Amino acid sequence: MMPKVDDVAAKLRKQRMSESKPTVPDKLQGVSKQKVQQVLAELSLTNLDLVDAVYALLDNETDNWMRNAPKGAKFADGATTAGIACHIGILQRGKTKLDREGRDYWIKPLRDLGGFEAIYLHDDQFIAGHPKPKSPSSAYKLEDNFHMILAAPDGEWQHLLAEWIKEDVARKRVEFQASLAKTASALVSNDHGDLIKASVEHYAAKFLPDFRVLYVDDSDGDRVSIEEAEAMKMAGVSFNLGDAWPDILMWNPKTNWLWVIEAVTSDGEVDISKITKMTEFAKRHGKSGIGFTTTYLTWKRAAARQGTHRNAAIGSYIWIQADPAKQFLVESFG
Repeated sequence: MMPKVDDVAAKLRKQRMSESKPTVPDKLQGVSKQKVQQVLAELSLTNLDLVDAVYALLDNETDNWMRNAPKGAKFADGATTAGIACHIGILQRGKTKLDREGRDYWIKPLRDLGGFEAIYLHDDQFIAGHPKPKSPSSAYKLEDNFHMILAAPDGEWQHLLAEWIKEDVARKRVEFQASLAKTASALVSNDHGDLIKASVEHYAAKFLPDFRVLYVDDSDGDRVSIEEAEAMKMAGVSFNLGDAWPDILMWNPKTNWLWVIEAVTSDGEVDISKITKMTEFAKRHGKSGIGFTTTYLTWKRAAARQGTHRNAAIGSYIWIQADPAKQFLVESFG
């Protein structure tokens, strides 16, 4: 079994400390953390978590933590959100990994400007884009031109940064990366996105006809779109950073009930933790109740997951796309 990234980071920190080595060098690829902070300050980005995220993606001395990474790959070649969170919280700071929900603060700002490039590990090589949202194969690296700015000496990086900004970074770079991502999408099937779509268009339409969709977490872009924000405002709910964001959140205006759907292709079932957190969410917003469904693509996938983990929560439902005419209530004799 592949060790958890938390354990990999903790073991590496302990090993380096036992060898009287710095857990993270003062400079990576010739760039100090102070230099990173200077460059980001010119972009009005002063979040220290973001500084440390950039520094993590400069790390070409640490072996890559992703499963099936190319032979000889380093951390800087591609790191998952969890990997970056562990590099910052554990390897750099000696604490616990950052909460992944905080990626809107330590990944998104620089990704929107094109400084972080979305990549994907496919067939043992990195390709552009995130063709399968929320996939463990999705990763980030520093965009080449932004990396050149960081590595350039004083007196030169300021000029390179000014030219980089002139290129209308927020539009042109993201547009270019989006075109690469479209090409990558042709190489990788998006089972998770397809299952989310089927969960709304088929499952919810049949079994939850009075519920309206408030929020769908089916992309790596903005967590909540303008349309979703308006729908959630009408329903009287909003997410906090520490909330358990579901794949799909629905609301019944007649009964004031919420409904959570988790579409599972790799992990993330409605378990007791999800029920506890989302029930608290419903109570916090004065809702009359909340229901839960886990959806799977096939019986085979459902059996594989539940045969191993058996984590489907009592009182929740299961729906299988390959057998769409029925749903199953999880009950207990205890």
